[in-house]
Amino acid sequence: MARLLGVEIPNEKRIEASLPYIYGIGPSLTRKVLAETNIDPNTRTGELTDEQLAEISRVVNAKGIVVEGDLRRELNAHMKRLSSINCYRSIRHRRGLPVRGQRTKTNARTRKGKRKTVGVQRNPNAKAGKV
Repeated sequence: MARLLGVEIPNEKRIEASLPYIYGIGPSLTRKVLAETNIDPNTRTGELTDEQLAEISRVVNAKGIVVEGDLRRELNAHMKRLSSINCYRSIRHRRGLPVRGQRTKTNARTRKGKRKTVGVQRNPNAKAGKV
């Protein structure tokens, strides 16, 4: 496996599909980086030379793209800041609810999780017909 910017990327996949394995680099950024380095997107990662891999990492660093650990740290810092000022967004994050104003009466199952059925429980000490 090729090692690029501290991440192992798969050799058997096309470079266009392997670069997004790096946290912070998506498909559109991958296309821009490959266009700037003049590398064919259909080339397999294992076929790239060390110079080409170094060129990719040089372009990513030159563009000032924050990737991997630095990006994760930066996002954590943003969340800590929101949490420390106790803003509405941080409260929604803590409760596991949608943050960006979506409705929650019906949908929002991805954020809220599996439905929890709330029902009435009968009092076991109650006499039949009287409660």
